[in-house]
Amino acid sequence: MNLVVNGDAESGPGGTAEPVGTVTGWQVVQGAPALIAYTHGGGYPTASDPGPAQRGSRFFSGGNSPRTALLQDIALPATGTTGHAAVDAGQVRYAVGAWLGGYASQEDGARLSVEFRDGKGTPVALSVLGPVTAAERGSRTGLLQRTAGSAVPPGARTARVLLVFTRTGSGTSNDGYADGITLTLTGVQK
Repeated sequence: MNLVVNGDAESGPGGTAEPVGTVTGWQVVQGAPALIAYTHGGGYPTASDPGPAQRGSRFFSGGNSPRTALLQDIALPATGTTGHAAVDAGQVRYAVGAWLGGYASQEDGARLSVEFRDGKGTPVALSVLGPVTAAERGSRTGLLQRTAGSAVPPGARTARVLLVFTRTGSGTSNDGYADGITLTLTGVQK
C-alpha cells in the first residue's frame, strides 16, 4: 500500500499551469506549485511524452516560483508485519519511487527525499531521488522513473517526504515535474 497521500497529483485544485495555494495531502512549505493536466499542452508534458505508463490526468510542477517545496510527514504503522516491532527487528524494507523530469534542454528539476525519523524526530536514514537532468531525458520534455529501497532503520517511527522543484534558468516557469510518488513497506522474514 502506498503511504503517500495524493502522490499522483489527482486530488484537489489544479488542472492548469496556474499555481495553487493548497495541495491535497501535502503541506506547501515554499513557493507555489501547480498541478497540471497532461492535456494542457503549451510545452508541458503530454500523454505522448515519456512518463508513467499508467498515468492519471495530472502531474506536479514547480509553478512559477524559483523553488517550490511540498512536505508530508507519515506515521509508520504501529502493528502488523510492518509495525514498530518488525521495524526494530530489522524485518521491514521500504521502496520509494517517483517519476521526475523537466522541460526540453532546461535543467529545472524535481528532487524527492524520504527521511526516516525516530520517535523523538531525530533523522535516522535518508533516500534521495533525482533530479533528472536534461541529458538523462535526451533533452526531451518528460518524466523518468527513479527508485530506491533498503531496510527501514530500527527505531524509525515516521517518514518525512519532501518534494522540491528548482528553477535553474531564466523565465517564470519552474519546469521541474513529478508524478507517481510512492512509499511502500514490506515485511521480510530473517
